[in-house]
Amino acid sequence: MTRNTWIRRTHRWTSLAFTLTVVVCFAALGGALPEWVFYVPLLPLAVLLASGLYLFVLPYTRRRRTRPVGEHPAT
Repeated sequence: MTRNTWIRRTHRWTSLAFTLTVVVCFAALGGALPEWVFYVPLLPLAVLLASGLYLFVLPYTRRRRTRPVGEHPAT
């Protein structure tokens, strides 16, 4: 498995974990919970931000690497 496949799979599973933590936090709004519980979704959100930015930039860097040596980018 390549690094890109691993990051893409991690991004998908982390998005599921993020969604579940947000649903649990909204469901727990009626109860008396400590405030730190509402900060729990920030960890998967940080992972989603990092992996999402990597996946967003990936096509642009791939295009730059595969361009022939003498060819200039279209302007």
